[in-house]
Amino acid sequence: MALERKVKYEGDCDKEFAKWVTSQIGGDNLRHCIQCGACSASCPLALYMDYTPRRLINLAREGFKKEVLGSFTIWLCASCYACRVECPKSIQITDIMYLLKRRAIEEGVYPRRFPIPVLAREFGRMIFAFGRVNETLLVTDLFLRTNWFRFLNMIGLGLNLMRTGRMSVLPDHIEKRAELRKVLNALDAEEKAS
Repeated sequence: MALERKVKYEGDCDKEFAKWVTSQIGGDNLRHCIQCGACSASCPLALYMDYTPRRLINLAREGFKKEVLGSFTIWLCASCYACRVECPKSIQITDIMYLLKRRAIEEGVYPRRFPIPVLAREFGRMIFAFGRVNETLLVTDLFLRTNWFRFLNMIGLGLNLMRTGRMSVLPDHIEKRAELRKVLNALDAEEKAS
């Protein structure tokens, strides 16, 4: 896979994005990154990423918003924390990846028909609505939005799981969902204020 290498110019930076990334929890010590590459060397998926974690961190702290939010790297992060363990400056790289995923979803700049953003959005929606996730509805929605041919191939397996009682169609929910929504709305408002 040949990647297009382009020279990055300071004029292409979004300084507000750089300030935003470094002001968020987890991104506050991003400026301490010494670009040693330990994160990229320890990442089991770096081979498949368009930007290695080291390069993405540098792009994010300098404000290259379009490249960072439009990259596959943030979606391929497996949250294994190997990068964070190996980082000599204790930079919370995995937390930054989650931060960037949320921002990409909010701005709608994620790769279309890519399953991970759909999964993240629907997971959050179900937690807000029911207080827990129904795997049957989550997987069904995921496949219908990303690859409905694969959904058709999985129908037999799904029916067998339902027949044996391992999957349910009706969503479970917690008691006091209104209280959970208040907490989630308060967290959302606090995040937007910062």
